Amino acid sequence: MTTPAEPPVIDLPPLEDDNRHPLQIPDFRAFWTSRLAGVLGTSAQSAAIAWQVYEIARRTQGVAESALYVGLIGLAQFLTLFAFTLPAGIVADRHDRKKIVGVVLFAQLLLSLAFFAYSFIPHPPFWGLFALSAVLGACRAFSAPASSAIGPMLVPKHILPKAIAVNSMAFQTGLIVGPALGGVLVGFSPRFAYGFCAGLCLIAALLILTIRTPTAPDAPSGSKMTMLKEGMAYIWSNKVILGAISLDLFAVLLGGAVALMPIYVRDILHAGPQAFGLLRASPAIGAIITSFILSWSPIRRHAGPWMFGGVAVFGISTIVFGLSEIIWVSIAAMIVLGAADMISVYVRGTLVQIVTPNHMRGRVASVSYLFIGASNELGEFETGVMARLMGPVNAALFGGIGSLIVTGSWIKLFPALYKADKLE
Repeated sequence: MTTPAEPPVIDLPPLEDDNRHPLQIPDFRAFWTSRLAGVLGTSAQSAAIAWQVYEIARRTQGVAESALYVGLIGLAQFLTLFAFTLPAGIVADRHDRKKIVGVVLFAQLLLSLAFFAYSFIPHPPFWGLFALSAVLGACRAFSAPASSAIGPMLVPKHILPKAIAVNSMAFQTGLIVGPALGGVLVGFSPRFAYGFCAGLCLIAALLILTIRTPTAPDAPSGSKMTMLKEGMAYIWSNKVILGAISLDLFAVLLGGAVALMPIYVRDILHAGPQAFGLLRASPAIGAIITSFILSWSPIRRHAGPWMFGGVAVFGISTIVFGLSEIIWVSIAAMIVLGAADMISVYVRGTLVQIVTPNHMRGRVASVSYLFIGASNELGEFETGVMARLMGPVNAALFGGIGSLIVTGSWIKLFPALYKADKLE
């Protein structure tokens, strides 16, 4: 394997007493705002897609069958995520990461316009929504590694943990406002949510192109296959990173309660699209509160126990959500779930970013995203199948209990991860 290269020199004071907040750095602020706009639009669009699919299915199908259709949308995105994420990591380590993100945002703009046009069809066939969702998964596959690799290039190393928390706050803010707005807009028509997403993707693309800090990686030293093997070998040899990303993989895979929200809102909680938007935003409400706290007061000790504790609380909250028949109890459970998930995401993200050299960040991020990001879509599919076989309540309980079992198992399988202390 090649010797890890030093990160590129950037025009920032490399002083340990530089106590600026990450948002005081202009390029990081542009990156943060672009991420906020992009996630805000795409999360509103995702809520609209889920609601539209379930509404169309309920015209002719029962609750369980309609839940399966919602799960199939997640599967459509997962398949393209799975197919393109690893190649996307190589692309992020060979080409300018800023340009990659800009191209993907423009592609998502065109995709939103396609969803918008599709919403005018009186009785749209499901295959069209599945096809567009598959293309959306491919876009996300190329966006994630490049976006993940850009952030650490824009700030000094010693404020990287704060930058990760602030970056997560942009993501979670978009998840809060996006689904809530999506729920309101869907009450009129899904096309309003699709148009909203298109406008924000345009803003995000223009913002990302204003970044002046060089974001191109070091020149690759081998073939694409050599680069892929190098990234996989690095992750496999580092048991702390392997344990962290695989823990989130199985926890999220089993705890896909988000996929059940349209079913719960309509047929268990007996509420409407506005309540769906609020419930959909609830995990992000807890996450953004937690990320705001972490951006000013990062976790400094006992990182491993914090991470495992977050996954355990995630599982317990999923169980409470599954048993609830009261909308406010469901919302509270999802807020706690989001806060717990944010803690585990923060610890994992900080560990991976700090120990990974710049020239390899795209490949490591792609594997991490394949394990964690794609597991959201596969988790939605798994939850949809379980809801079809066991009913939505038992599916939620199955996922929550499974998350707790995974937590205990990973403590024994990866003791070094549980003993991880300082995030340095």
